[in-house]
Parts: sequence; C-alpha cells; structure tokens
Amino acid sequence: MENVLRPLLVLGGSPAITLLVGWLVDLLLRRADSRHHETPVWGLLRLCRPPLQVVLCTALLRASFGQLRLETVREHRPGISQTLTLVLIAASAWLVIRVAATVVQSSYARYATGTRDPARVRRVRTQVTLIQRVVTAVVATVAVAAMLLTFPAMRTVGTSMLASAGVLGIVAGVAAQSTLGNLFAGFQIAFGDMVRIGDTVVVDGEWGTVEEITLTFLAVRTWDERRITMPVSYFTSKPFENWSRGGVQMTGTVFLQLDHSAPIPAMRDKLRDILGECAAWDGRDWSLAVTDTTPSTIQVRAVVTAKDADDIWTVRCAVREQLIGWLRDHHPYALPRIVTSPAALPPGDHWRELTGAEQVGTSANGWAADQDKAPRTGRG
Repeated sequence: MENVLRPLLVLGGSPAITLLVGWLVDLLLRRADSRHHETPVWGLLRLCRPPLQVVLCTALLRASFGQLRLETVREHRPGISQTLTLVLIAASAWLVIRVAATVVQSSYARYATGTRDPARVRRVRTQVTLIQRVVTAVVATVAVAAMLLTFPAMRTVGTSMLASAGVLGIVAGVAAQSTLGNLFAGFQIAFGDMVRIGDTVVVDGEWGTVEEITLTFLAVRTWDERRITMPVSYFTSKPFENWSRGGVQMTGTVFLQLDHSAPIPAMRDKLRDILGECAAWDGRDWSLAVTDTTPSTIQVRAVVTAKDADDIWTVRCAVREQLIGWLRDHHPYALPRIVTSPAALPPGDHWRELTGAEQVGTSANGWAADQDKAPRTGRG
C-alpha cells in the first residue's frame, strides 16, 4: 500500500500544491491591483504566475524525488534528476526575466503617465527597452552556463577553457570587433540621448520613424511602411538628421516655378486663406516671397509651420496642390510655359498687343517707304 500511496503523494501532491499556491498568489495580486489603480505593477505581476508555478512544481518534485522507491525510478534516477535540474534552472531564469520586465514596464508606465514632455518619455522608453534586453541577455547566458555545468563532461571542458582564457579573449575580441562596437554603440545611444524610439530621422536620404532599438541594430520605419535595419554604430559614426531633437515643431517650404507675370500679392492672400482652412497648420508663421529668377521663370517660396513632421508634410502638400489649382483656374498666364504664340497679357494691362500680321505689315510698309526714299540709279 505504501508503494502506491507514496508515488501518488509525490506525483500528485506537487502539482496540487503548485496550483493552490498559484491561485492564492493570483488572488492576492488581483486584490492589490483593485486597491491600487495608480500603479500597474500588481496587474503586471500576474504575468509571472506561469513561471512561478513551474519553478515551484519542479522544486517540489526535485525535493521529493528521493522518496520514490520504485525499481524503474531507481534505474533512471540520474537522468530524471538531471532533467528536473535543467527544468528548474530554465524556469528560474524565465521567472527572473518576467519579474525584471514587470518592474521595468511598470516604472516606465508611471513615468509616462506623470510626464508631459514627449521627448523625455521617448528617451526613457529607449533606455528602459535596452536595459530590459541587457537583463534578458545576461540572465539567459547565466542560465545556459549553469545548465551546461550540470554535466560532468562540461566541467572538464570549462576548466580547460579557463586555462586558455587569455588567448581566447584576444581571438574573440579581434573576431567580434564589429559586434562589440555595435554593443557599446547601443549603450551610447541609450544613455547619450542621441536617438530615441519614436524620433523622426533622415538616414541615407530616407525619411522615417525609429521603431526599434536593440544593442546591435536599429530599425527605421519609412513613410511607405518599409523597414530599414541599420547597425547602431552608424548613428555614432555618421551624421544624420533627427527632426525630433529640440522640439517636434517644424517649418516647411513649398517652391513654385512661375512666370514673371505671376500675381504675388494675390498669391499671398490665397495662401493665407488656404492655411486658415488647413487643420494641420499650427498658426505659428507663414510667408510667401520671390527667392530667385531666371530668364524664363521666377521661383516663389511659401513658408509654413506645423506641430510635427507628419503635419508639415500634410500642410506642404495642401499648399502646393491648392495654389497650383488656383493659378490654373484664375491666373493661367502665371504658369510657366514654352511660348509658341503671342503671350496673353495680364488683366488690367493696357498695352497694345501687336499681332503677327501687324508686325509683318509694319515691317513691309517700312521697307516700301525706305525703297521710295532711296535714290534711283540705272538706265532709263
């Protein structure tokens, strides 16, 4: 009877205790979360219940495993013990990573809620993300090393590796020079506040938003939903544009190539009307001026402002589209063109337009008059 009850108590009691403890912990966390709405830490800690239950169940099985007195178990005792140890190490690492992630995310959530500066929020988010990745990498490395050291053969290998650690360190440093450079560049970006998650940047002529920053690479999401993956060392060794530094407000320009007869004062009035109806314009500033001229056209520049990079793009497109449409419908003479016929004069101009026939006639009459005035020579 004892040979039956003992395995049932060991194999059934450990999961039962694990489920009971998990239920009690979840109940306490739910009550704490309902009482303290200002902090999300209690709700996030509930995500740690699965690894906690695995750790608890494995530890109970590992501790009570010796109480099983079955012949089959005795024959495979070393293998079962080794398996439980490996599972316990892995589950412990899982639990530590979940707890660290919970603490980091709750701290960031509280900071983001109490801070109104978006730039500081993005900076803290970048630092928190990299810290979380570092903790995950360190814990995973330690867990894998601990699991390998549970094998007797790996202990011997480890001793021999320590004996030649100096040579291996030099070789690894030379071989992983680029990787180590990216690693340190990642820390420099995170704590040097060079670029942050959510910043609008221009790299290699591509405009986009920083979507992800790791210890080795950085992902930029472009306006057309492409992802550009670049090593983080690029941002510490080459110049790039960060439109989110020093505030997100931006000034944009719209250039138009027009005819010399373009009605500039009327264009200023129309630009003011267009901006008044554009929701993306922030109302800070606007202007319109002739900035350059060529023998055939003039360059007109419209300056507009907006609260961020997305809105400045919208304002520029709206101004360009509506100004050209207004000129096309009301002042077509102002648009540049190749003259193949006598040009239309602007409204209100009282100059007399000479047609091609009149010009030819004038030239012919003038030539005839000159012929009449010329002295006649010759016979007869």
